[in-house]
Amino acid sequence: MRTEILAVDRENPGEGPIRRAAGIIRGGGLVVFPTETVYGLGADALSPEAVRKIFQAKGRPADNPLIVHVEDKEAAALVGQLDERSRRLMDLFWPGPLTLVIRAAGGIPKEVTGGLDTVAVRMPAHPVAISLIKSSGVPIAAPSANRSGRPSPTTAGAVLEDLKGRVELILDAAATGVGVRW
Repeated sequence: MRTEILAVDRENPGEGPIRRAAGIIRGGGLVVFPTETVYGLGADALSPEAVRKIFQAKGRPADNPLIVHVEDKEAAALVGQLDERSRRLMDLFWPGPLTLVIRAAGGIPKEVTGGLDTVAVRMPAHPVAISLIKSSGVPIAAPSANRSGRPSPTTAGAVLEDLKGRVELILDAAATGVGVRW
């Protein structure tokens, strides 16, 4: 598989690269995108086939649950069952690097949850990530974009070094702001 890299402006992602990436997500493919912490390896969280591709690309054990990235609180309510505490935490810390573990809603594939009855969900605070999720029209399952056991990448170059030929597209929006550099 050929891995394509498209540069994206962090503050103004533009339609072209995001539309291309969203089409890949909707088609069951893998797209790497930046969050405020690290680059994530994304697939349609509602497609068991697409989610299995994440595990294959990373060499990740299938019983290791994934984080589902959503565009807003309403989308989180479609992924899992929110209680008062979850809503308060979302109000205080979203968008941002807070991941909530909540009871999974029906329709969330067991591939995402690792067979558990809970799902990890978060709303990233990166404009490119939010733009991709909105344009895709689906929640995006996305662990860090690295081979299992390797450092989580903070640049598109680090992703390419680790996952070249394993993903279709990398959205390059410069270095992330929080993750450990390598």
